[in-house]
Amino acid sequence: MPIAVDIDVMLAKRKMSVGELAERVGITPANLAVLKNGRAKAVRFSTLAALCEVLECQPGDLLRWETDGAVDPTVL
Repeated sequence: MPIAVDIDVMLAKRKMSVGELAERVGITPANLAVLKNGRAKAVRFSTLAALCEVLECQPGDLLRWETDGAVDPTVL
């Protein structure tokens, strides 16, 4: 999928667990896992806004577009 999800990066920067983020955002850890692993087909703006509020970041810090098949070496 050409949209990459970088929630793990922000979690590491904020030293926050997936469980804590899920609780603070108000979603289940299972739904957060689907989103952070790039398996979600959609995300509500309200969920994205809550993630940004809790992680103190911008949507572009969590989501980025990449061409199909391309690997960004800065992420590895």
